[in-house]
Amino acid sequence: MAKERWASRVGLVLAMAGNAVGLGNFLRFPAQAAKNGGGAFLIPYIVAFLLLGLPLMWVEWAMGRYGGQRGHHSAPGIFQSMGRSPMWKYFGTIGLWSCLIIASYYLYIESWCLAYALWSILGQFRNIADVNPDYPSEFFEILTGETANHLIAVSPWGMLIFAVCVTINIYILSRGLARGIELVAKVGMPLLILFAAILAIRGLLIDPATDPAAKESPFKGLNFVWNPNFESLADPAVWLAAAGQIFFTLSIGMGSIHCYASYLREKDDVVLTGATTAWTNEFCEIILGGTILIPIATAYLTLDVVQAKTASGSGFGLGFMVFPTLFDRWGWFAPAAGFLWFGLLFFAAITSSLAMGQPVMAFLQQEFGFRRDRSAFAFGLMLLPLALCVATLTSKTFSDEFDYWAGTVMLVVFALGEIILFAWVFGMEKGWEELKSGAEMWVPKAFFYVMKYVTPVFLLAILLAYVFKPAPDWGAYLHQVRQSLGNGEALPAWQWADDGMIGKLLHVDVSREREAALAKNAEARDKVLHNRTLSPEEQAEQLNKLDQQREEIERFWSRLPIWRNIDRLVMIGVYLGLCFLVFTAWSKRRVEGRA
Repeated sequence: MAKERWASRVGLVLAMAGNAVGLGNFLRFPAQAAKNGGGAFLIPYIVAFLLLGLPLMWVEWAMGRYGGQRGHHSAPGIFQSMGRSPMWKYFGTIGLWSCLIIASYYLYIESWCLAYALWSILGQFRNIADVNPDYPSEFFEILTGETANHLIAVSPWGMLIFAVCVTINIYILSRGLARGIELVAKVGMPLLILFAAILAIRGLLIDPATDPAAKESPFKGLNFVWNPNFESLADPAVWLAAAGQIFFTLSIGMGSIHCYASYLREKDDVVLTGATTAWTNEFCEIILGGTILIPIATAYLTLDVVQAKTASGSGFGLGFMVFPTLFDRWGWFAPAAGFLWFGLLFFAAITSSLAMGQPVMAFLQQEFGFRRDRSAFAFGLMLLPLALCVATLTSKTFSDEFDYWAGTVMLVVFALGEIILFAWVFGMEKGWEELKSGAEMWVPKAFFYVMKYVTPVFLLAILLAYVFKPAPDWGAYLHQVRQSLGNGEALPAWQWADDGMIGKLLHVDVSREREAALAKNAEARDKVLHNRTLSPEEQAEQLNKLDQQREEIERFWSRLPIWRNIDRLVMIGVYLGLCFLVFTAWSKRRVEGRA
């Protein structure tokens, strides 16, 4: 089997940057900045980039190139080539697992971007800002089939778009590195940057003096993104959020960078190329991402409203449910603006989703001799049952759980394992020489010590913070502790956070959301009982509907933990299945004398 190579360095950098540049650059980063002190968020963000992101980026590039020279193009083999214990290949299997699990829901979100882009260019969001501002949300419900308090969420049209996206990805992957992934990156990344630049410039031209729909200058939002609120730096939650964003934005900790780097030659540079990839991603995230979502939304909604809408740390609702109505203010340019926005999100998504399929395919090709087209088809078959669960059930089941465990927690676990392997098992001295081999850029010696000591400790602290996270977050809880100690009072009661690992395992978020839904229902019922304008028949009809809604709430939230436990068993089953494939592959290697 001929060994595949990247056709050019530019193609490699764009493919790697495409892997890193995803939806989080344009949706999550601006929302995280809005939630965590505006410009002050950039300080812990840059610190996390220097102590966590860039070192891990270099480590993954170096590990990938090293493993590739020994015939491995996926994390199990790459990890095993650097570790003494045979168990390292099973730890590396987390890389295959993460790519498969994340792809199953990421491709679904990718299909939403495509659907919104097509609906925008067809002019279906025109003239809705004043007539029906909720139409983008209604369109999303039609697209996904999501209904409150219902487990099943099926949309035939949404499933069709999803199938189209999966097919496009499988086809591109089947064409190989140079004619598939690299070609898409060479086209998609420049278009993404062009689309983003057009929107950013047009957004900054919004003038309240000439645009009657504008309430504030977009520069107020831009200044908020860049001007720091230093008080937020004392909040540990801000630093945790910044470190978490680095994982989201650089696509580290999931095995895709290892795979891409494994196709390099022995003396190909990984330092300058890896750094260029990281800088390209940061440009897209900080410069472009920070200049679109918050400034445009601020101009039409005001900064206070934008901060309220991004309080959860996600810009998804703002980007999908609100932006089409804001573009509607741009007259004839509105359909094109919507297409540019959702088009750039689609390009960001597809260049990332392709990077999730390649490691699984590389494993099947390398270990079982699959042809390129057959491995792409096999990846599609492995993806299908997981994707169907995501696309046919409410997002509160498989989609949310996949995102939390594979797209958040296991990224940190995998990164912690790889830095220990690189710096302490393989050896930092050997690792440093491997990193510098063929380097076209000088690496400060300080990074030697950062990689060996600082990065592992940083990752361990992040992991422990996720595991034991209190409600509502570390910053608020520690503030309560300081107040209690200062007043000579007892320490505040410990409660698990909804998004902490232990809180998730105990379904704390389910209990709290159930109580909130029941309280809202009770409030609505109380209003009906005290509404003197209703006739007895109307009152009885509304109360009956609310009673039915209450039953639906009780039934849905009581069943949700069961489905989440099923989901977790599925994830464990997928990992064990992949471990079995790895075991089979190495048994085959031993028989052939290649182990």
